[in-house]
Amino acid sequence: MKKLSKAEDLYVVQIEDTHIDQIVDEYKIRIATRLNEGYRQTTTWADRLSDRIAHFGGSWRFIIFFSIFLSGWMVWNTASYFPHFDEPPFILLNLCLSFIAAFQAPIILMSQNRSAAHDKHESIIDFAVNYKAEQEIADMQNDLHQIKAELTEVKELLRSLKQENTGL
Repeated sequence: MKKLSKAEDLYVVQIEDTHIDQIVDEYKIRIATRLNEGYRQTTTWADRLSDRIAHFGGSWRFIIFFSIFLSGWMVWNTASYFPHFDEPPFILLNLCLSFIAAFQAPIILMSQNRSAAHDKHESIIDFAVNYKAEQEIADMQNDLHQIKAELTEVKELLRSLKQENTGL
């Protein structure tokens, strides 16, 4: 068997690491796909809608859009060249904001609860994967200890054979 140089040995290790990384990445993709399929199967249309609303309601796009809307509302109702439908102190605007807050908050909470349940499910899967990896590492360590013991035994046997051959 040809002995590899350090550079060749390093190259082989890098190839093996790359292959292992590819396997791990494929495994992660399969788990993510499974989780997403499970999410789609267990959630209702209303659940997915509330997730979309919560996603939009917690975005910069919403903040910018709503700021423009509120500014436009106030400018429209304070400028003298527009007909006013909500005079200051903007009672109708306050009613609309209260209505939005009253419905948006529970929708966001429902979405967060589902997200927390989904995260808990992912953490259970992560724990199972880590536990399995830990078991495999322990098995490999046991195998290495067994190989080491057998190698020591073979060395002892070779030494005793060498001593017998030199004694003849």
